[in-house]
This record gives sequence, C-alpha cells and structure tokens, in this order.
Amino acid sequence: MPAMRTVFLQSPSVSVSPFSTPASSSSNRVSVKFSVSCFSVASPVTLLNETVDLRPSERAEVRLGLPSKGRMATDTLDLLKDCQLSVRQINPRQYVAEIPQIPTLEVWYQRPTDIVKKLVSGDLDLGIVGLDIVNEYGQGDEDLILVHEALDYGDCRLSLAVPKYGIFENINSLKELAQMPQWTSERPLRVATGFTYLGPKFMKENGLKHVVFSTADGALEAAPAMGIADAIVDLVSSGTTLKENNLKEIDGGVILESQAVLVASKRSLFQRKGVLDITHEMLERLEAHLRAAGQFTVTANMRGNSAEEVAERVLSQPSLSGLQGPTVSPVFCKRDGRVAADYYAIVICVPKKALYKSVQQLRAIGGSGVLVSPLTYIFDEETPRWRQLLSNLGL
Repeated sequence: MPAMRTVFLQSPSVSVSPFSTPASSSSNRVSVKFSVSCFSVASPVTLLNETVDLRPSERAEVRLGLPSKGRMATDTLDLLKDCQLSVRQINPRQYVAEIPQIPTLEVWYQRPTDIVKKLVSGDLDLGIVGLDIVNEYGQGDEDLILVHEALDYGDCRLSLAVPKYGIFENINSLKELAQMPQWTSERPLRVATGFTYLGPKFMKENGLKHVVFSTADGALEAAPAMGIADAIVDLVSSGTTLKENNLKEIDGGVILESQAVLVASKRSLFQRKGVLDITHEMLERLEAHLRAAGQFTVTANMRGNSAEEVAERVLSQPSLSGLQGPTVSPVFCKRDGRVAADYYAIVICVPKKALYKSVQQLRAIGGSGVLVSPLTYIFDEETPRWRQLLSNLGL
C-alpha cells in the first residue's frame, strides 16, 4: 500500500455536536490543521529519493557529532570528561565546540537523528548516539560502522506494547497477537509509532501481514485509549509509563535493545586524513575507562618466606585472582643493619561486588594494612574493539 497523507480540519475553540448545522457554529470556528501519515508493512516510507553525492566533502578537520539536548547529551559529555576528553564550547549559542586534547577534531552539537543522516551524507565523520537512532535512520546503510557498541548509558529497548484490557487481555506473546482472527485486510492491526522503518520491518520479518502504521510524536501511550491505535511501538526504559497507561509488553515483542554507541562513516575512515587515528585514540580512552568502571585496586602486606609461597596462598582464594593474577613483590626494611624482606606486598584488581569478600579472604590468609582505591583506566596491550574494527574494514 503506498504512503498516504490525510489532512483533517477541526474546531478546538468551541464544542460542536456532530449533528449541528454549519450555520450554528461558523461564527466561532477556528480551523487547526494537523496530519496523520499511514503506510503498510510491505511498503515502508522512503525517506530520501534524490541522488546524493556520497564522497567526503573537502575539509581538513575531522567532525564528531554529539547530541545537543537532553539526558543523552549530558551523559555523553560526562563520559568524554571521564576519558580526559572534555568538550569546550566557547560560545554557548553556537553548535560547534572543541576537544583541546584532539586539536584536529571539531565537535558539532546536533539532534540525534541529524547525526545519523549527516554521517550518511558525509557531513560528519564520527558520532555518539543511541543504537535505536542508528538503525532507524541509517536503515542498514553499509557505510555506517559501529566502533563501540556498548558505552553503558542510554539503556532502553524498542518494544511493541498492547493494552491489558479488552481483546488483548489474554494476549501475552507476539505469536498470539499474530494469530488473532480480528486482523484482516479490511481491519488491520493499527500501530502508532515514531519508528517508521524498524516497526514495519519487524512486523514483516515476524509474519504479521495485516498491519498499518501511523506516525506520531509525543505520548504514544495514549493512542490505544483514544481509539486511534490498537498497539504502539516505542522506546521503553523501566516500563513504568506503560503500566500507568494500562499497556503491557509481550513475549517476542522487543524489536531492539539499545544504548549509546560510537558510530563512524566507513568512507571517512578510509578517505579522510586523521579520522582513523582519532578513532583509535577515542576508542582506547573509552575502552580503558569503561573497563575500569566498578573495579578497585586492593593492596595488602603479608608475611612469607618467598614470593612464590605468598602467591600460592593468595591464589588459593577464589576472589583474589585479579585480572591476570596477583602481583607479589618484596617489602624491604632494615633490621640489625641489614636489608631484609620479611613481608610481601600483594596487589590485585577486584570488582566492586566482590570487594568486601576479597578483603576478608586477604585477612584470612595473613594480609594486613589493606588499602583500597578505585581504578580510573585499564589499558590493554591492544584494544580488542580496535582489532575488530580493523578486521571489519579489511585492514
């Protein structure tokens, strides 16, 4: 079914009975125009028909797109700051900023949807945005490549939700929804969503044939109660808003698990000077910080006859193995004019959830003077995601 647009005129300033004559309300009528777009599963809306020049534009600087507003924007700036990549915006009225640690990188504040579109068009080289936005507006474009797929914030899921009442009361799975006899070509399942690519794609892939989508912005949760939709496809975090509006998710109805990601233009990585090097640096900083999150360094002194004997005692405890094993080194002191090493220092890395248990185990095998400090970065010999990126690029 081709995309179609229906335009309605209504009079919000006065309450008029549907049986009133035109003359009874014409003097006070104010016309307000709004639109609703409908389309079928088999024919998702085409966002762009023109031929676009996909070659990178001629510019020397590398461009990074960041969300301009909201929680995603705040959390992105916080993450970059934690990675020693603080963004400096000289003029708050402008949309361009800089990261002093990377002088050849320009930061552009954009709407998340525009970040993806400008990565595709070549106006941006890198971007941080939600995976849901990448998939919805990138629409499988092969030029978009995920550099880091799990930045650990902005967690949500794109999910199908139906009412808890009426004909949906006993519907608890996508399979049951698809098998409902109510849905026909004359009376399809009506779904309200802002995800006009992922929604229809999901329905088609799961064999739901009689479905029609309407685009909507804002509080989609009200659509079923207003009678303008049977179900919705929307982002869900905690699910509280759905419950408060008598809606429920169903088994098999999660379309996408999403969080913030670092995405790049493959063309830019190949063709624009400096993009690959900047991507490498950003990736190393991000990986090192995220890997260290929730990790602690624990240091303790322990009596022993040798480093090997102390290491054996430490490794006998399940929570004291560290990242690759404990570091054991002699603690030198002067006794009777001679340098002696009766104590050994043990250094291990433990996760926050195992911290207290690790301290208990250290003390149980003779550890004393236990010191605990949070980790900021853990740099690997080589960042695993960098190796993966090079492999994906065929480099």
